[in-house]
Amino acid sequence: MLARRGSRDYGSILLGSADESGFAQRVRIQTLLTTSIVVANLVGAIVAAALAAVGIPEPTVFTAELWWVNFIVVPVYILAAFVIGIGWGTVLGVHVLRWVIRDEVPTKRDARRTMRLPWRLSLVQGLLWSGAAVMLTIMYGIVDPQLIPKTLFVVGLSGVVVVAISYLFIDFTLRPVVADLISAGFHRRKRTGVKSRAVVSWMVGSAIPIIGILLVVAFGVARDETSKLDLFVGVTVLGLTALFTGLLLTLLSSMSITGPIRSVRAGMNRVRAGDLDNADLVVYDGTELGDLQVGFNSMVTGLRERERMRDLFGRHVGHEVAEAALSSDPELGGTERVAAALFVDVIGSTTLAAQRRPTEVVEILNKFFAVIVRAVEDKHGLVNKFEGDAVLAIFGAPIELDDPAGAALAAARRIVADLAVEVPELSAGVGVSYGSVVAGNVGAIERFEYTVIGDPVNESARLSELAKRDPASPLAAGRAVDAADPAEARRWRRQETLSLRGRTAETIVYAAAVGEETTTAHTTPGEKAPGETAAG
Repeated sequence: MLARRGSRDYGSILLGSADESGFAQRVRIQTLLTTSIVVANLVGAIVAAALAAVGIPEPTVFTAELWWVNFIVVPVYILAAFVIGIGWGTVLGVHVLRWVIRDEVPTKRDARRTMRLPWRLSLVQGLLWSGAAVMLTIMYGIVDPQLIPKTLFVVGLSGVVVVAISYLFIDFTLRPVVADLISAGFHRRKRTGVKSRAVVSWMVGSAIPIIGILLVVAFGVARDETSKLDLFVGVTVLGLTALFTGLLLTLLSSMSITGPIRSVRAGMNRVRAGDLDNADLVVYDGTELGDLQVGFNSMVTGLRERERMRDLFGRHVGHEVAEAALSSDPELGGTERVAAALFVDVIGSTTLAAQRRPTEVVEILNKFFAVIVRAVEDKHGLVNKFEGDAVLAIFGAPIELDDPAGAALAAARRIVADLAVEVPELSAGVGVSYGSVVAGNVGAIERFEYTVIGDPVNESARLSELAKRDPASPLAAGRAVDAADPAEARRWRRQETLSLRGRTAETIVYAAAVGEETTTAHTTPGEKAPGETAAG
């Protein structure tokens, strides 16, 4: 069988799952085809017997002159018809479905013959019942010419019922095969749509029995020997036949409608649950309902692509930024926010690139970035930029945090500790600052990015350079430590006050000893730490 995606079915438990092995599916289809033909002919035989015995009691076929027809010819023909019908249908089905048995890709000729198979198998049943109509009409007519119209009507009506039931049964059974054809690009012609199925069901299940009732009434009125009881019995039997065949055909027709609808509903439930990977449907119907299944699959493909783009977008700019961009119309410009900036810069990246192969450098950098991303996202920050071998992370924009300074300081300590264990090949300087920034979209209307601009960003970058003197200890600006939660602030100690490169204002520098749980070295902004030197 052709490859199928997902754990989907064909709208009925009788047809199994799309994940079923090819051999098991072929056995299932052959069993259902044989059963369908047998059931359809049994229904036809019961209808014929009921009509012949009591549905149209006069003229009767149960006479002494016709015993050999009733008890020898009819049973032998029924048995022979069953054997011939099943054998002929099996040979025809195997011949047409050779591409399925051999697990081959179907050709146009295979597709055309397979699509016609329900009609051809139904035609076989129609020919057998036509043969019965001709043979029995001749045999009964020789004995009593008045039996000719009765025989033609009884056998003809039963044969039409058999053909209709056979077609609906066979069409239902071949859903897995039709699904393979549709997935291979072959589509059934829309001449037998939902409306056509409904009309056929009505004609065979209701219209023809009603016509039979009218004919029985007409014959009863025309024949003086027909009693009211015979007329009542005939009408009653035909009415019950209409009820039974109408119900059966309506159920079969409704199964062909509810199956695709039920599969679409199941797919919608999977989409609602977020399971887009297994939401695709097996398209097995060649009517408008098949178009509905195709449309649903197209929708799922679009949703899956949209989620993929959303995920990629979030990986590039951060999931919070992506969600904000998707939920509104992004514009150039930004808003002023109070946030913390964390800057991480690799030490000796030039030497690293010179001593190792490019693939090794990329592998090490990816391990380095993974440590930073994990630490930042655990503290609900945003990795804003990967700048070569440096990283800028923001805490407090675009998502507001209760303690952005404390989150940035905690993330800095964790980054230094994790890098020493997970990426010993690299060391980096880590700096943290805090203050007012402008957060928003910067660039041109055709191409822009979300970023933050402000003094804290520059200060954190300069602090990361200063931290390269001792990469085991991240550095932070005094205003970041002052703004942090006291529990976090106690983990930092004051080092010095100096003017960083490119800045006019002095920066009070704090350092944290990684792994140190508590310190009491945190001082107020106006207080100097032991050994502090002022630098201009």
